[in-house]
Amino acid sequence: MVGCMNIIRADVLGFCGGVRRAVTSAQKALDENKAGTVYTLGPLIHNPVALNELASRGLKVLVPSAIPALQKNDTVLIRAHGVPPSMESDLRRHCDTVINATCPLVTQSQKRAADFASQGYTIVFAGDKNHGEVVGIQGYAEEAARAHGLVCDFRLIRSADEAAALCTSGAFKAPGGAPQKIVLFSQTTFSIKEWDAICAVLKENVPAIEVYRTICPATHERQDALVRLCAQVDGVIIIGGKNSSNTNRLFATAQKRCRRAALIETADEIPADFYDLQTVGITAGASTPDNVIAAVEKRLSQGR
Repeated sequence: MVGCMNIIRADVLGFCGGVRRAVTSAQKALDENKAGTVYTLGPLIHNPVALNELASRGLKVLVPSAIPALQKNDTVLIRAHGVPPSMESDLRRHCDTVINATCPLVTQSQKRAADFASQGYTIVFAGDKNHGEVVGIQGYAEEAARAHGLVCDFRLIRSADEAAALCTSGAFKAPGGAPQKIVLFSQTTFSIKEWDAICAVLKENVPAIEVYRTICPATHERQDALVRLCAQVDGVIIIGGKNSSNTNRLFATAQKRCRRAALIETADEIPADFYDLQTVGITAGASTPDNVIAAVEKRLSQGR
């Protein structure tokens, strides 16, 4: 507190279990591998501050085109979002140590996609195009379908409007009028509100569709905690990577529910007008480290 300012943390914020597991795996690999280089295939998580801290210890980001240049004594971590199985196999051909740091919930979705694709299901997936998690899950579905002599029908959508368009396109009409097997699930960080709207559209138009809610509990726990926080404060600060899906969704919710909201990555980005507010709330995305949250809270408490 400074003057009459109160600082309130959301009761759920920051690192989720999957992200903490990935970061811990990276730190352990850096401690143990002294002979080669430790890489992550793509950014480990969506938070530049956390990535910069790991980079300062020697962690490097590997792009897929550089996989053939790996040395046998190198270590590669598969990031929390996961990768297609073909890419994991490629990694294991080129270096001896591959650490799969995929979030367990994402791993579950990979297995689910593979299982349904191997049975000839059309997979309707609610997610963001080109997001690492989506690319990996689709890869598992396509590989499983090929292994059973099938072609994977993977339909990526982002909204209820796209779901409606899919229904009217004839995509769910099987040849000869045979019953079609269709399943719906989503990216773990997908918007709950949009998910509910998509479900309503598809259930109305495709009554036989099988639906699995695969949104990570951490996502809606942080959303629910933010809603409670917004009712108590004059302004709210969301801390996290500006390229993070779940962080941006927190920011969108805050903008709707609080008269003042800001998305920042570090304490240096706190808007000046926040220091004039009586009560400020703090929340953070699932990839935001504890020390970054603490730094923002400390800066607010100290004033300008």
